[in-house]
Amino acid sequence: MDYITITVPDMNDSFSRVVLSGTAYQMRFTWLDAPKRWMWGLYTSDRQPIIEGIRVVPSFPFNLPYGHLDLPAGAFGAISELESIGREDFLNGNAQFVFMPAQQ
Repeated sequence: MDYITITVPDMNDSFSRVVLSGTAYQMRFTWLDAPKRWMWGLYTSDRQPIIEGIRVVPSFPFNLPYGHLDLPAGAFGAISELESIGREDFLNGNAQFVFMPAQQ
């Protein structure tokens, strides 16, 4: 399966511009220190929320239950052999954040 790797910045809270299927979006990654987990959100290019507050877990498409929203055609997920993804795991290569475009 083809996928696009999206870089998670080395920050506890960040917005990054991404272009998926020809449309620009803002992606937010937030590290929550107390529960030790990443959260993810997708926004329009002017930061209007499309989906937010989604817990990042390995090997599960985050947007699967949200097909009714105006999301890009495809699946967002984290690829990792770990049971949970820690603060440094995207940086050290133990996890990858990916978008898998829908097959045409």
